Amino acid sequence: MRIATWNVNSLRMRLDQVLAWLGEERPEVLCLQETKVSDDLFPLQPIEALGYRAVFSGQKAYNGVAILSLLPLEDLRIGLDGMLPNDAEAGSLAEQKRVISALIEGVRVVNLYVPNGSSLRSEKYAYKLEWLACLERALRALQAEGDPLVLVGDFNIALEARDLHAPERLTGGIMASEAERQALKQALGPDLTDVFRVFEPASGHWSWWDYRSGAWETGRGWRIDHIYLDDQLLDFATGCVIHQRLRGNPQPSDHAPVVVHLAWPPTEADQDEEADLF
Repeated sequence: MRIATWNVNSLRMRLDQVLAWLGEERPEVLCLQETKVSDDLFPLQPIEALGYRAVFSGQKAYNGVAILSLLPLEDLRIGLDGMLPNDAEAGSLAEQKRVISALIEGVRVVNLYVPNGSSLRSEKYAYKLEWLACLERALRALQAEGDPLVLVGDFNIALEARDLHAPERLTGGIMASEAERQALKQALGPDLTDVFRVFEPASGHWSWWDYRSGAWETGRGWRIDHIYLDDQLLDFATGCVIHQRLRGNPQPSDHAPVVVHLAWPPTEADQDEEADLF
């Protein structure tokens, strides 16, 4: 099973690019962020024509998330409040459409568009930290349910120096501040692993290039689009890649897709081997 994440920065504007990539790559699951389309205008028909089911949570011009899947989607949950129904703060954060989750082949797939934060002195920065604290509670609640968990999306945070093209200049600023990094690490906890780093420890691998100042042309990128696997799934990962070439499309999104390859669901041999351990 291949699970992909892609901030498309307006689904209707990039629909032809999304459909072309789906036709070429056929990932079983594609999680989208910044769809920027209200639910009544979501372009469902051409997506279904390719064989994909779709669930989505959107709003006009801003935010918006969706999951497209060739496999059945079960137990849909929308918003942080969908994972924390009795949490008042989660309810207050639900106005911005940033979270959608479903069970796919027994795996809990959580798709996030983490707030950007704007600047360190902005009210949006305080909102981002509040949002991440709520995410921590939501993830602990999901983990208590026991389903294998994959967490994907645009995290708007470069966790380490190797995730920045110029760490000496960018570290400490928005999307690379210590408070943001610690808040995300706290939310992830000890049981979620950045699967891209399992396969590629070196710097120089980016998923986002600012539209300004020729960032794409000069290779000045950030790695802020992540896929995290819990311990139940990590051993089934066989690769994780960034499809950087799509950033070179005409009128591209400023993000590229990231795809994890999983040998999932486990075979009978895998299950027998696990049983032998106990």
